[in-house]
Amino acid sequence: MTLHERAVLPGGLASPFPVKPERRTPINAVLSFLRKTLTIAEWEARKLRHDPTDLFTRTVQPALWLLVFGETFTRLRAIPTGYKSYLDFLAPGILAQSVLFLAIFYGIAVIWERDVGVIHKFLASPTPRTALMLGKALSAGVRGLPQALIIFVLSFLLGIHINWNPLALLGVIALVILGAVSFSTFSVIIACLLKTRDRVMGIGQVLTMPLFFASNAIYPIKVMPGWLQVVAHINPLSYDVDGLRALMVQGGASVDGLGLDFAVMLAVSTVLVLIGGQLYPRIVQ
Repeated sequence: MTLHERAVLPGGLASPFPVKPERRTPINAVLSFLRKTLTIAEWEARKLRHDPTDLFTRTVQPALWLLVFGETFTRLRAIPTGYKSYLDFLAPGILAQSVLFLAIFYGIAVIWERDVGVIHKFLASPTPRTALMLGKALSAGVRGLPQALIIFVLSFLLGIHINWNPLALLGVIALVILGAVSFSTFSVIIACLLKTRDRVMGIGQVLTMPLFFASNAIYPIKVMPGWLQVVAHINPLSYDVDGLRALMVQGGASVDGLGLDFAVMLAVSTVLVLIGGQLYPRIVQ
């Protein structure tokens, strides 16, 4: 609309006053990007209402890790963690694991959206591709929050010394979202390259266990062999777990430093979202 064009009122009548177009400033561009990103995230998160049982079925595995693996190794005292109990050490790692397992198969949902024609509508809209990718990634973070709540409840019931400091809880929420953004975007990138559900499922199954076991989720990095320590230090999950361990448990401490943990997760998320935004249109080709 130009300066001399007139707005159209309800009923098809033209306004007698010309409407000044919105100025395209950097601030307006950023606000528009955020508005579109949050719209996509809200649309994706709304799917939870249609299948809320999915949240509870996904908590079975982390609950088994805490109840079976955690309780057993707490009695054995076989892993030197320096914490009050092995459960205190394990709980943040299981929280990160549940986020990983939730997010790493996110690309399958994107392939389903392509098959039913949803992605074609997204790509036909003026929404930036990066906003589409970031919105979907944030919705994965929203899906991870109910799981985090359930793991907190289980941890409390098992006597784990939870840190209830509000700032620490906000930090936990931020790391859960960053972890979900990183791994869900990675899954979408794989989907854009492979383009079939079976291949994405296979790659996801291949990657989840190496990412989990080659991290500090269930044992400290210092007890690993040298070559595995190198792998653990370049594994983003290790930094996610390290930050969660410092914030989630009373007396917890970050080995690498909270600043580095957040910086690594933010950097990985940013790079993957930018790459995913570039590759997103390829899924329909």
